[in-house]
Amino acid sequence: MIKAILFDIDGTLLHTGGAGAVAWQRAFLELYDVEANIEEHTHAGMTDPEIAEIVFREVLGRDGSDVERAEAIGCYLGHLANAVAESDGYFVIEGIEELLPRLVEQGVLLGVVTGNIEPAAHIKLARGDLDKYFGFGGYGSDSRSRTALTKKALERGAEASGKPLDLERTIAVGDTPRDVKAGHGAGIKVVGVATGSYSVEELTDAGADWALEDVKDGFPA
Repeated sequence: MIKAILFDIDGTLLHTGGAGAVAWQRAFLELYDVEANIEEHTHAGMTDPEIAEIVFREVLGRDGSDVERAEAIGCYLGHLANAVAESDGYFVIEGIEELLPRLVEQGVLLGVVTGNIEPAAHIKLARGDLDKYFGFGGYGSDSRSRTALTKKALERGAEASGKPLDLERTIAVGDTPRDVKAGHGAGIKVVGVATGSYSVEELTDAGADWALEDVKDGFPA
């Protein structure tokens, strides 16, 4: 019986309709007067600090300093709320709005594990009224390594529950091979859902313990 579940956000719980890319573009336009289309330079599952690093290198042609990258992330965050609010393509993925309250009623502890920095995660979740289901998480602001931030989510889950989480009864849910690798690296099983950029076959090949079309397709809890 599953006792705790860590959900990825983008592509797993919701789609922002490209709001994150819009916010990054606005940030680099404001700071450096350059067009930065992150979709040309990044892949699903990357952390926000990784994205900032790549945009500096591939768009500006240099490695930004720690201060410059922090400023870029701050500027991105300043634009994100409006970008999410304005997005016509934002939607909560089918089945999620039914699944989360059912899991809460069953006593399952819910957290997030995401490459978003923590304030960005809350902005994205809030529009879909999903923030209320998650009491803890691991975020891109904790580490650029998805395995490390997954381990951080497990630590915070232990703090929230008052005891260490039973790794045999804890799973992660994500839509990319990076999510699969991170969950396994943190010692837990992973549900791969083909609601993002990757197919069931690709998630199976990545080693997902369950690979589903969506959360309605035989979700293991």
